[in-house]
Amino acid sequence: MNSISTLYDIGEQPRALSTVFALSGPRGYIRTDGRAEPVPRGRLDDLPERLARMGSEGVIVGALPFFRKAQDYLWKVPTVSRYPGEALLSDPPAITLKEMRAEPSPALYAASVGHALNIMDRRQNDDALEKVVLARTLVVEADDTIPQDAVFRRIAQDDSITAFHVMLPDDLRRHPFTGRALIGATPELLLEKTGGRIESHPLAGSARRMADPDLDRQARDGLAQSAKDQREHAIVVEYILDTLAPYCSTLGCPQGTALTSTRSMWHLGTLITGELRDPDTPSVLLAAALHPTPAVCGLPCERAANLIGQLEPVERDFYAGAVGWSDLGQGGDGAWYVAIRCADICGPFARLYAGAGIVPGSDPRAEAAETGAKFGAMLQVLGLSSDAGMPPETTEF
Repeated sequence: MNSISTLYDIGEQPRALSTVFALSGPRGYIRTDGRAEPVPRGRLDDLPERLARMGSEGVIVGALPFFRKAQDYLWKVPTVSRYPGEALLSDPPAITLKEMRAEPSPALYAASVGHALNIMDRRQNDDALEKVVLARTLVVEADDTIPQDAVFRRIAQDDSITAFHVMLPDDLRRHPFTGRALIGATPELLLEKTGGRIESHPLAGSARRMADPDLDRQARDGLAQSAKDQREHAIVVEYILDTLAPYCSTLGCPQGTALTSTRSMWHLGTLITGELRDPDTPSVLLAAALHPTPAVCGLPCERAANLIGQLEPVERDFYAGAVGWSDLGQGGDGAWYVAIRCADICGPFARLYAGAGIVPGSDPRAEAAETGAKFGAMLQVLGLSSDAGMPPETTEF
């Protein structure tokens, strides 16, 4: 991947960075070109005003945070390079592991799941909690700087997902290391816009894939028949349809719900398609209106987000936010993806994230195991054991 010329951060200080934004997946390969101008940072609610000041030319790229009241991190570039696809071949990064720890521990995570289930059992009002997505993290520290470009290229070899590499603000807690990025392998399209047509492909309900074909088929069939997972998925689809309906003249799910897969996970997925009333509505504004969906937050969203803030000991920041691009010169066409199966990488540090949807009937042990399985793909990319994030057999729940 070619380097980008000197860029400027939000404080207008020059810095040399290799990548501001790159995507590689089933819809092709995209990367930024030329000089990048920072979009003034702010909350999602005031994003339309900030974009209006940026003019009607150029491409907006970057990351939306999980919490709507947090600040986004977006850039305006003259153009992006788009390719039908590109082989980004790379060997696993040669990193030497110094330390790895779970934050929170699997036992504490399971306890949080149990607490959320107790809240769901108290269905005393119309604002009853129907679902909440709880995440946990793994902190990986290497002996030397983790090569971000090699990590991205390694992820991009899986053409069943969309690999992303998005620059993030520097973190003073990692001083003196700079050049922080969110790098991951998302299977979930939040929203794509082409002219007046939009698509969203939410995923909710998951099962770990198995190396043995018979066990893998059992995992697939178990997910397809799971009432708990079907209920979790339906919550997400209904929310997206309700949110997008005011923007659309037609909207529906012509193919219904189907099983989809990556190399490491099975998912329930539903392709949602629609036609916009105003075909010039920018994709970034549609993504901001949708985000966060119950697939990464819960329902009711505001109550679930508040509970996430109370129960998760680690800030989500841009994890479970959205990453993508919007071409202002082409009516706002672009694509935005849910930022999951990812790591926040800076210098020798990487924080891996994984979450699971909690609904009535969830099993705390199973949810801890599901998050452990979701760490697997990123751990393999880093050259580590895919099982390193699974709860140890000695864990007491």
